[in-house]
Amino acid sequence: MTEPTPIGHGGRLTIDLAALRANWRRLAEVAECPETAAVIKADAYGCGIDRAAPALWREGCRTFFVAHLSEARIAREAVPEAAIYVLNGFPPGSAPAYRAANLRPVLGSRDEIAEWAAANRAEGVTRPAALHVDTGMNRLGLSVAEGLALADDPVVAEAGIDLLMSHLVSAEVEHDPLTDHQAAEFARVRAAYPGLRASLANSSGDFLPACRTDLARPGYALYGGNPRPGRENPMRPVVRLEAGILQVREVEAGATAGYNARWTAPGRRRLATLSLGYADGYPRSATGRGEALVDGVRCPFVGTVSMDLIILDVTEVPEAALRRGAPALLIGDGLDLDTVGRNAGTIGYEILTSLGRRYERVYRD
Repeated sequence: MTEPTPIGHGGRLTIDLAALRANWRRLAEVAECPETAAVIKADAYGCGIDRAAPALWREGCRTFFVAHLSEARIAREAVPEAAIYVLNGFPPGSAPAYRAANLRPVLGSRDEIAEWAAANRAEGVTRPAALHVDTGMNRLGLSVAEGLALADDPVVAEAGIDLLMSHLVSAEVEHDPLTDHQAAEFARVRAAYPGLRASLANSSGDFLPACRTDLARPGYALYGGNPRPGRENPMRPVVRLEAGILQVREVEAGATAGYNARWTAPGRRRLATLSLGYADGYPRSATGRGEALVDGVRCPFVGTVSMDLIILDVTEVPEAALRRGAPALLIGDGLDLDTVGRNAGTIGYEILTSLGRRYERVYRD
């Protein structure tokens, strides 16, 4: 830790916007699409829409995707001239709110399409929207059959559809036949809409030629997640989470630590306590599985991850490095997002999007 231990909170979350921008450039190169967008939902995967979106705009990104209208409004303030699509459907009666902020709904049902088309007619201005066709996820979107049947319907033009999209199920799984099936189904639908731009590739899909279309829309990989599990991560790390040690103590064999005494010392051990916990988005499921780096030494969590505190076994760390305020690294270096996710019995996506607002946040660019 090159800066003093934070005093407003026990943890410091450093977000490297230069790395974020470099990752977008890298993904744009890999995807070889005419345009590369950025998915900034979940508060830019925990990194902050208000900081991430302008950084990506400066790098050349002109199209953004969010999940909810509330996120879209924040994005609109951050990047006033961008094209902003809202992924999670189109709630009834929300057309005025979308139109007031110049936002583009992603339409996935005939009712949604009809309502947006009606709003266009009522205003006398055709505002754009995307059409979502489901090719295998079975969450949102028209079925392939519905998408094909709709292709010649005048309502498509009335709804201002300017983008055809679908969502990949398991592009990160190498040689998954479902990905090939989805690409083939999407190609069928795309052929029925020859005048529309198309978007299929997510972060992992950027690396799959069959999934490349007109607009790539990476998300997780932008923020340092590995889009190719099992291979070396081609992305630069964006987030780094550190915490200062609050207190160090020695315990004898048989002593317990944490709530419900779930850990018992197998011998004389040295323990250190950090000031962060599940209220900060570090999952309780990391109990007995998580670890931190102290002076480069991997130190396992002991006891239960509690709301505001985590206990480490620092017995193997040189005693000189265990001063009060000494840094412990929870995300960064050898503890990348995907490793931290596995250690907590989850995925790096959940770790990243759960990062709390209590941390002292430092942005670097």
